[in-house]
Amino acid sequence: MLFDELIINNELTIRLTFFFTVFASVALWESAAPKRVLILPKAFRWVNNLGMTALNSLILRILFPAAAAGFAAFIDTQGWGVLHNIEINRLPAVIFSVIVLDFTIYLQHVLFHAVPLLWRLHRVHHADLDYDVTTGARFHPLEMVLSMLIKFMVISVLGPPVAAVILFEVLLNATAMFNHGNIHVPRRIDRVLRWFVVTPDMHRVHHSVEEDEANSNFGFSIPWWDRCLGTYRDQPRAGHQKMFIGLQQYRQPEQVNKLPGMLMFPFVKSIEHILKNSSSEQKDKP
Repeated sequence: MLFDELIINNELTIRLTFFFTVFASVALWESAAPKRVLILPKAFRWVNNLGMTALNSLILRILFPAAAAGFAAFIDTQGWGVLHNIEINRLPAVIFSVIVLDFTIYLQHVLFHAVPLLWRLHRVHHADLDYDVTTGARFHPLEMVLSMLIKFMVISVLGPPVAAVILFEVLLNATAMFNHGNIHVPRRIDRVLRWFVVTPDMHRVHHSVEEDEANSNFGFSIPWWDRCLGTYRDQPRAGHQKMFIGLQQYRQPEQVNKLPGMLMFPFVKSIEHILKNSSSEQKDKP
């Protein structure tokens, strides 16, 4: 279709426009009405977190030049996927596809917490000692590659409209920046809003150093999955002002908030183990 071709050709422009618009809006909101006092200099964290974001964008463009939308267009030309083999109008297909893709990200998020090898990658996101709009785009490159491959797998099975994939990607990026924002939302508004979208107060619980709190509120866009599947937690025990953000055992800014440290962070235990064994062998030598 002409519409699909148009948005595929302008996919990068569309995504960047929404990214910078939402990023700037949340950043301004953070300055005007912050929720918490940050413990690290903002410039230090922003340079490194956004550096990681830029690196991820470059790697994904090199490995997957057509991105998820281009892959969806390919699947469409082949007629693959469930939606190509049932009678369904375009609008319901778009809505259904966005919901399925969002649920996939919820399940992926749970999986990255549950599987130790995947958690090594995902903990880069959780290791940030502060919580603001840049945290929402701070992921290890290997996690981003795996996430894209999971999207490809779901797209190939589902066969969603191209417009649905781009809409989903835009919503995911926008809501991730919003719900990671260090922004104050009045409690009475938050209580209503979190029935429709994941709010900053809802998702901030997930970034607590407390393990049971970190293993809750996995949703990014749609808030229903946590409520339906028993992973919802209303508030952190210590309250949003006093709760500690990050990982309990990793509190050194050079290790968890500087780009080289973030890139090496999934391999920290392995490196420490190698160095420890090497040191022991040296001591055992006559």
